[in-house]
Amino acid sequence: MTVLLVMAKAPVPGAVKTRLCPPATPVQAARIAAAALRDTLDAVRATPGVIPVLACAGQLADGEDAGGLTAALTGWTVLAQRGTGLGERLANAYADVAAAFPDRPVLQIGMDTPQVTAHRLTTAARRLATVDAVLGEAVDGGWWALGLRDPRHAWALRGVPMSTPETGRRTWAALVDRGLRPAPLPVLRDVDEWADALAVATTAAGGRFARQVAAVRRTLVTSGGPG
Repeated sequence: MTVLLVMAKAPVPGAVKTRLCPPATPVQAARIAAAALRDTLDAVRATPGVIPVLACAGQLADGEDAGGLTAALTGWTVLAQRGTGLGERLANAYADVAAAFPDRPVLQIGMDTPQVTAHRLTTAARRLATVDAVLGEAVDGGWWALGLRDPRHAWALRGVPMSTPETGRRTWAALVDRGLRPAPLPVLRDVDEWADALAVATTAAGGRFARQVAAVRRTLVTSGGPG
């Protein structure tokens, strides 16, 4: 059984999705982040045959939709992220999951692709069962999903600069350097800036994320700002 690991930040205003501001306010950006995380948790919960784990930076109780997120995580294993940079926190999360669930492959995603579906996650987990690793690159050059048959190989992420246009390519190279044979997953657009939020909302029209983006757009139209 595959561990499906979600890396996330608590949706605290001013600490999450700050690149959506402006046009969103810090509170609106945090609500969008909370909605994106809720949609992601729903997709994971609907994925059969996986062990759901959340590795969280910050306290969910301090963020938007704290009650809804807490309820959505019923039955999940919740871990605190450890480390400073993202590469270190990712590697540590994989290590913590490997300690809690020995000999299980790990498929890791974030909270920035609320358009992800249970079908897509199921397909990725099945692909991981046949290869050493899978990597789903993002439109901006990063990546939205990484799966490792042996999660100890996540140590390689410590040497990969994160959040750059080269992150996806360099992650692939780091896996190959460890003797792995990665397989690609479909490319997705993740949500970093307002244009990303608008584009992703159109592909996930029925979700909480799309509703929160629409709510911000309505305030922009009312105020005469860009929407």
